[in-house]
Amino acid sequence: MSKVDQFESMFRSASREAFRYEPIKIESVLVVTDLDEPRASAFAEGVHRFLRVIDADASVTWRTVSGEEASSAGSLLAIVESDVPHLICTYRNLHSDAWKWPHSLGTHVDLLTQRTSVPVLLLPHPEAAFAADHATKNTDRVMAITDHLTGDHRLVNYALRLTQDAGTVWLTHVEDDATFESYLESISKIPEIDTDEARAALRTQRLKEPLDYIEACVAALHDAGTHVTVEHLVCFGHHLVEYKRMIESHAVDLLVLNTKDETQQAMHGMAYALAVELRQIPLLML
Repeated sequence: MSKVDQFESMFRSASREAFRYEPIKIESVLVVTDLDEPRASAFAEGVHRFLRVIDADASVTWRTVSGEEASSAGSLLAIVESDVPHLICTYRNLHSDAWKWPHSLGTHVDLLTQRTSVPVLLLPHPEAAFAADHATKNTDRVMAITDHLTGDHRLVNYALRLTQDAGTVWLTHVEDDATFESYLESISKIPEIDTDEARAALRTQRLKEPLDYIEACVAALHDAGTHVTVEHLVCFGHHLVEYKRMIESHAVDLLVLNTKDETQQAMHGMAYALAVELRQIPLLML
């Protein structure tokens, strides 16, 4: 390796993207149900209790939509476009009995998450018995997950906004071990590269980048005077398996994840798998 290449590698290794702390504004919430008005109001009250953190420092307007008011996907989208809420709260398999089977989110939820730019808080279905005991009580244990944590300021800021004072935010990153081994398999066929050295160096670097970013988050939040604890969980493994383990072991109340893919209309593949499988806790889908 030339000295120029060595210098460039050292420069890139030392470079880190600074986290930007930007308080999230939530001044209007739309609670969407397929229930009659009395049951819709009761569900909305439960959501309000769960999200009392957003009422702590601002006056928030809450609106509840019953099943009679928006029975079709078109009428629901029209309400969202008219109200322009900062947050939509609903549950999986809205206007469907498919909540009985663990295979989908439902057409209405797909449209809300992909057709609009409004974050969607997806809760366990009110008629199902899937919710964890600690779910929907408060937001003192929040987790933000993505396969590209570095530079994802919006994700982190939303997780912070919905964590109550003295709560904990886990910033997590899982490197897919199958993909890593696939690259190593290709590297092993290049005689000029020592495979063992490449494995150690690449593994270290792949974990270093998200860890550096999380350290930048912690420093920025300390300077901003936020009243939450920020922890990190960075590892190799299978995405779905590791995230399920993390969520269960830390009794997470709320999961924050990105769902949109700029290259397609459908939900991001890993996000969809997580959203379908993780039925026991609320998910904030950005």
